[in-house]
Amino acid sequence: MIQIRFASINDVDILAEHDVWIKKAVISKKISDSHILVAYDGPVFIGWLRYSLFWDNTPYMNMLHLVEKYRGKGIGKSLVEFWEQEMRGLGYKVVLTSSAQTELAQHFYVKLGYKAIGSFILADEPLEIIFSKFI
Repeated sequence: MIQIRFASINDVDILAEHDVWIKKAVISKKISDSHILVAYDGPVFIGWLRYSLFWDNTPYMNMLHLVEKYRGKGIGKSLVEFWEQEMRGLGYKVVLTSSAQTELAQHFYVKLGYKAIGSFILADEPLEIIFSKFI
């Protein structure tokens, strides 16, 4: 049975092992701020969603990642829906995320009702598309 919940300090080591894009200290801080959701299949860690506040007032999903064998099973959608529900409960009306133009994730977000609202290009990187959704 898949369980989705906010990460606790007990998840810091497994998150640090998998979320190689940020430092363990940042993971710990984000856990204490309730800015990471985790997904487990029983005792098996299968993925996470990490977010921050864009402009300090708009939830922005920085990372959604599932272990390879759990992709395509609706778990990512469940993580996003759980996050959107929590953000709505906190009084937010809009959420944001982004995806590189070269990533398939952009199609995933569109299927979930996100709309492309702009883009930018960093040096030596592909076009990054910004998505928003009213929740």
